[in-house]
Amino acid sequence: MAAVPLTPVVLAVAKRPRIWGEALRASAAMARRNWWRTPPFLPVPDREYVSWRIATAYGSADTAPSPDDLVAYLEWRRRQRRSSG
Repeated sequence: MAAVPLTPVVLAVAKRPRIWGEALRASAAMARRNWWRTPPFLPVPDREYVSWRIATAYGSADTAPSPDDLVAYLEWRRRQRRSSG
């Protein structure tokens, strides 16, 4: 799996306050179960899950998603949640 540089991703989300809540919801949805019981004690997704998600989105697990793709995904999630509620 390709490493995703966090600084550009964090900056892309930080510039858009309307998706901050969705970013938190997405992070919580992808967090490993009982994440607080094992190091690094952070709500991060399982590497295998992330690898699978990237492979299904881009055709290869070696592709690093761009910050623009992440923002588009979070905006899509936000629209879907609003239209179903």
